[in-house]
Amino acid sequence: MAAQKVCLITAGSAGLGAQIARVLAPDFRVVVNYANNAQRAQSLLAELSQVPATTPSDVEQKQPRFHAIQADMSEKSAVQGLVRETLSTMGRLDVVVSNVGWTRMTTFANLDEGTLDEDWDKCFVYNVKTHLWLMHAVRSALDESEGCFISTASVAGVKPSGSSLPYAVTKAAQIHLAKSLAVICSPKIRVNSVSPGMLLTEWGMKFPESKREAAIKNTKLKRLATVEDVANQVRTLALSMSATGQNIVIDGGSSL
Repeated sequence: MAAQKVCLITAGSAGLGAQIARVLAPDFRVVVNYANNAQRAQSLLAELSQVPATTPSDVEQKQPRFHAIQADMSEKSAVQGLVRETLSTMGRLDVVVSNVGWTRMTTFANLDEGTLDEDWDKCFVYNVKTHLWLMHAVRSALDESEGCFISTASVAGVKPSGSSLPYAVTKAAQIHLAKSLAVICSPKIRVNSVSPGMLLTEWGMKFPESKREAAIKNTKLKRLATVEDVANQVRTLALSMSATGQNIVIDGGSSL
């Protein structure tokens, strides 16, 4: 019996990343990357280990079903090391979910707050460059498996909005990067992005209640997308053999 396919999820130990791991666990062996909270990552692995596999792996193989790797995704060498460890531990790579991002809460309409060089530099590293570094590091493995690469962007990259100006602009760059990589890495690798609206994760709950209520009212469906909604869309893209170069907006219609 063949080994299950392998998925690597960056920033995968909590929030959206953890939910993506949960929905992929039946069909994939999963590597969860985390920045510093090892206990949280190990708790997630313990949870995932209780999920039955749809296609059990060869009993003779020594690779684990689930594995956690610490890596600082703002460092190119750490990204490369993460990929090397993933391949040496799991033996293959089929799906990569590039879920890292960064922002600082500001008032979007306040230009003075949107012009800090430190914010722009950090947003550009976490929202653009880390995704490029990761795609470059996994390209040969995904070529071999005819796999896919999915990055987590934001509706802020589609409609000027969100937590900060540098976040919105770099998320727009991330979306265009994914489209560009879909061209460059074809025909064997599929590259797509997902763009959620506000998600009420630990991070999303940092928005004041008034802003969260306004975000709900601004949707056409009068509800925010959930991490479950977004994770299910990621699973659809992971399993599809025909979608590439797409940015899937999951925002309850707020960008319409």
